[in-house]
Amino acid sequence: MKSHLLLLALVFCLLVSDAFADKVRKHKKYRRVRTTTTTTTEAIQGAEDGDVFSVLAQDEEEEEKAQENEDLKKTPEEEEEEPQQPDDNEVIAIDPCAEKHCGAGQVCEVNEQGEGHCVCIPDCPVEVDPRRKVCSNHNETWGSDCEVYQMRCWCKHGMDGCRGDEYSHVHIEYYGECRDMPECTPDEMADFPRRMRDWLFNIMRDLADRRELTPHYLEMEREAENNMTRRWTNAAIWKWCDLDGHPHDRSVSRHELFPIRAPLMALEHCIAPFLDSCDVNDDHTISLVEWGKCLELDQDDLDERCDELREG
Repeated sequence: MKSHLLLLALVFCLLVSDAFADKVRKHKKYRRVRTTTTTTTEAIQGAEDGDVFSVLAQDEEEEEKAQENEDLKKTPEEEEEEPQQPDDNEVIAIDPCAEKHCGAGQVCEVNEQGEGHCVCIPDCPVEVDPRRKVCSNHNETWGSDCEVYQMRCWCKHGMDGCRGDEYSHVHIEYYGECRDMPECTPDEMADFPRRMRDWLFNIMRDLADRRELTPHYLEMEREAENNMTRRWTNAAIWKWCDLDGHPHDRSVSRHELFPIRAPLMALEHCIAPFLDSCDVNDDHTISLVEWGKCLELDQDDLDERCDELREG
């Protein structure tokens, strides 16, 4: 009987010893391999059973701290490039032509002083599409609008290539090749101002319906709708201010008349002689007073409000 009890006790001790050894092995299995440690094997072997795991836990904490320190260290390849701070002394190059406005037929170039100035365009693109052709006020067909503007620039500055002084005011009459236009009869010419007033007001009203007018233009259109005496006048002022492009010099040049001359030539053969008659003093510009007289409007009703309209 005693031999049986001793055998059972021996088996129990072996099981306990194997379980404890297995637990230690598993813990070591998942430990990181370290090159530096403060815990030695002798310390573990010399510790009592209840203190082994506290020693191992302390060792593991030290390993984690060491790993965190390693993570904080970065090699040059691992370090990300930090954004460069702007140099206060760095000079930013500004294009002298960025704010320079050049008219048709001109381009901006930088001179020796580093300033932008307008010069006549040296070369126009070669156009092969016949639809690019235009007819000038000299009843001549040109390959493109660029050629017309280039010629006018050459003649204004007395440059080589100018065909003559009369080309200093050359402008485009309409798109396409020149063709024979019906003659505007005296009766047609007499009725044209009325038709022109109607056309201007209808255009202004259509733009208002499409919400394509500035707030001040829209206010003028509403006033014209409700006040018959202002209907034609407001439309005339609006279009004259609209045509007075760059520079805003309170006059409309023959060139600035292009947006209404060229599109209407095919439909209204009287538009060219009508606009020519508006330039009473033949200075190649049309003032607001001349514009009003041409449309047969009362001069007292004309008030130049272009600056006010542009601000709106």
